[in-house]
Amino acid sequence: MKYSKQVKVKEIVEQFRLEQLTGDEKALERWTVVPDMNRPGFELCGFFRPTDPRRIVIIGNKETEFINEMSEKDQRERFPLLTDGLTPAIIITKGNDLPPILEEVANENNFPILRTKLPTYRFTVDLIAYLDERLAAETTMSGVLMNVYGKGVLLMGESGMGKSETALELINKKHVLIADDRVDVQHVHNNVYGHAPDIIKGLLEIRGIGIIDVEKMFGTSALGDRAQIDLIIKLETFDAAEEYNRIGDELERYTEILGVLVPTITLPISAGRNVGVLVESAVTNFQLQEKGFSSANLIRHRFRNVNQEEE
Repeated sequence: MKYSKQVKVKEIVEQFRLEQLTGDEKALERWTVVPDMNRPGFELCGFFRPTDPRRIVIIGNKETEFINEMSEKDQRERFPLLTDGLTPAIIITKGNDLPPILEEVANENNFPILRTKLPTYRFTVDLIAYLDERLAAETTMSGVLMNVYGKGVLLMGESGMGKSETALELINKKHVLIADDRVDVQHVHNNVYGHAPDIIKGLLEIRGIGIIDVEKMFGTSALGDRAQIDLIIKLETFDAAEEYNRIGDELERYTEILGVLVPTITLPISAGRNVGVLVESAVTNFQLQEKGFSSANLIRHRFRNVNQEEE
């Protein structure tokens, strides 16, 4: 597997204010590329399976107690393998003491051993969440990302479909802009999140007017830093020959973004259609569907009752 992003141990030390017990500044230049931890039970027992890359090693209460029961011979055999060039760092939790032989081996290899006072479960959750976001897969998409009624809505469509104008209308209705034109997307915790590149953050391009500063025009409440992409709405020119969803009983359609399937609907655009209202209605209907309500089932139920009465 190819990894394109990495987090240095130095950044983790700064983020969590860890105490450095061994190694110098150069040791903190080691890095990790996977958002996961390793509780080294097997390794302490002498079983090492070669993996590339290795994960950050966590030594908690159980590991500390096990090490205290290990013979000096076993410790000197196994600690060098635990502190080799593939392991980013060892972090001791809950303020436990650093085993003397492990300290000796780590200093010989200029290997970083760090310590936190947090309990293992709390620190592990926080560290995995931090690494998951920092190492998240990324891509860039063309579109406008809005927060509409609390849902992250990505408006997509060809140039000239009125995505930015629709965003302006929605902002005027007190919905929130996340990004216009270009959306940077991350895959975090089995969801996809979008945010604006710094260079265009807070800006909206309207043909005939130019670039507008959303915050200065509508206030800080009109802007958001990022949003989970819950729904994609594709705007396309109305085609009389095309079969569009009229009842809502068709199978749901999805768009795959970084391996995540996002519910997607298509809105045909023609003169006289208020796209802002259509987007609001689509989001409200989507929320109702999430709660189990189906207008299509309702109309089928009504027709069924009418037919039964006629019989």
